[in-house]
Amino acid sequence: MQYLVVIERGPNSYGAYVPDLPGCVAVGESHEEVGTLIQEAIEFHIEGLRAHGQHAPEPRSTSQIVSVDA
Repeated sequence: MQYLVVIERGPNSYGAYVPDLPGCVAVGESHEEVGTLIQEAIEFHIEGLRAHGQHAPEPRSTSQIVSVDA
């Protein structure tokens, strides 16, 4: 499965979350680190769901870049 991951750059770190997996988040010092950590978080999150007899939700979120004159 492929899930949309949103990565945000903060003043001192990067944060990532998965809209289709509420509560699945990661924080890292670089874009690369947060990418690795969110991958691990997704796998851990899905393992937890399965351990409790639940299925991983189907990915539904998409993204789009919108250009505006600012």
